[in-house]
Amino acid sequence: MFSIINLEKFLLNQRSVLIAYSGGLDSSVLLHQLVQLRDRSSDFNLRAAYIDHGLHDSSKLWIVHCQNQCNIWKVPLVVQSIQVNIKKYGLESSARQERYNALYRILLSEEVLLTGHHQDDQCETVLLALKRGSGPAGIAAMSPQRSQRGRHHFRPLLTYTRKALEELANHHGLIWIEDESNHNMRYDRNFLRLQVVPLLKKRWPYFSKTVSRSARLCGEQERLLDEFLSETLNSLIDSSNSLNYIPLLTMSYARRSALLRRWISYQYNGELPSCDGLQRIWTEVIMSRPDANPCLKIGLREVRRFRSRLYYIESRTSLIDVKLLWERPWKPLLLPDGLGQLTQSSNGIALRYPVTNISVNIRFYSCGIYKILGRSRSRSLKKIWQEYKIPPWKRTRIPLIFYGEVFIAAVGVFITLDGLPKIDQKPWCVSWSSLLLNKN
Repeated sequence: MFSIINLEKFLLNQRSVLIAYSGGLDSSVLLHQLVQLRDRSSDFNLRAAYIDHGLHDSSKLWIVHCQNQCNIWKVPLVVQSIQVNIKKYGLESSARQERYNALYRILLSEEVLLTGHHQDDQCETVLLALKRGSGPAGIAAMSPQRSQRGRHHFRPLLTYTRKALEELANHHGLIWIEDESNHNMRYDRNFLRLQVVPLLKKRWPYFSKTVSRSARLCGEQERLLDEFLSETLNSLIDSSNSLNYIPLLTMSYARRSALLRRWISYQYNGELPSCDGLQRIWTEVIMSRPDANPCLKIGLREVRRFRSRLYYIESRTSLIDVKLLWERPWKPLLLPDGLGQLTQSSNGIALRYPVTNISVNIRFYSCGIYKILGRSRSRSLKKIWQEYKIPPWKRTRIPLIFYGEVFIAAVGVFITLDGLPKIDQKPWCVSWSSLLLNKN
C-alpha cells in the first residue's frame, strides 16, 4: 500500500511542489498524499496546475471539479489553457509537449514538478517506444526523477499499478474524473491499455512490472553514457549552446550519434531525433558542401550550420517581403514576429537626419554593394554579414533602415556611408529593443 512516508522520502529535502492535476485517478491520489504531507509539515508549500488542452467538450466541467477539490483541500490551483498543434508531432505527442511547456512556465524556481504517472503508464510508454523502433533512450521511457536546465520533475508513482492506486483512492473515499476519451481505440495508448496489455497480463501477470524493470535498466545505461560523454559534450558546446561539429568528423558513428542526440535532448529539451533524423543531420547538414547554407527541419525547429558550429533553432516566419513605413513623428514602431520595437533614443545609433520629403521604411532583406563605416572599400551585403559573423538565419531578422530606396543602416550592426550624420546637422538616433535579440 502506498504511504505518505514513501512520498516524504522520495521528495527528500524538497519543500515546494507543483503537481500536474487533471482530476483523474493518478493525479487525485498523488494530490491527496501531498495534502497529507503538507498537513504534517509546516514548511511544505503545495500548488496544483490544471492544463486545459481544449480538446474535450467536458474540459470546463473538469476544471470546476479540480477547483472544488482544491478548495476543499486548500491547495492553490493554476488553470492554464493551451493550443495543441496536431501538425507538429500528431495529437498525442503534441498535446504532451505543449502540456509540459505550460507546466514549466508555471513552475517557480524553488518548486519541483510532480506528475502521477504509474507503472501501467510506464509499460504502455515502453511498448510505444518499441513500436517506433526506439533505442535504449526511448525504451528507458519515463524516469522517476529528471533534472534539466534547473527544472526538476519527479514521478513518485512509477512503481505502483493502477489497481493499487484505485484501492488507495477507494480506501480514502476519493472522487476522480473518468475521461471517456480513454476508451477511444483511435489512440495508440488506449489500444495498448484496453486490448494489448490485458492480454499480456493474462498470460504473464507481472508483465508491467518486468517491463518497467527493463525501462529502469535502459535508463541506467543511458545515465552511464551521460557520465562518460558529459565532459566531451561540454567541451563542444559554447555559451550559445551551439555545437562544434569538427571533432565529430573523426568519431565513430555510435559516439557521434550519442553526442548529437544528447546535444538536442538535454541542451534544448527537444524531441529525441530518430536514427534517420541523426543520419540526415550528418549527411545533409554537417557533410554538405563548404559554401552551402544547410537547413534541416525537425518538428518546429531547424538544425543549421554556420562556420564550424551546429545550431538547433526555432523555425521562424520569413520576413523577406516585409516593408514597414515609419512616419513622422516616429513614434515607437512595433516590429513583426516578436522582434521588439524601434524607438527614437539618445542611446541609439546616430544617423543622418531624414529630409522632409523622403520616406523612412524598415525592411529585413536587401542585396547589393555597399560601403559601410569603418571599411575602406565597398562590398556585397553578404560579405558584410560574414565579416560581422552573423549567421544567415539572423540576417533576415535584423531591421534595415532605408530612406526611400537608399540603404542607411542595419540597426545594432553597422551604418552605411549614406547614413552618416552630417557634421553641421543634428543626428537622428534610433534604438532597437528586442526580447529575441540574443536568441538563436
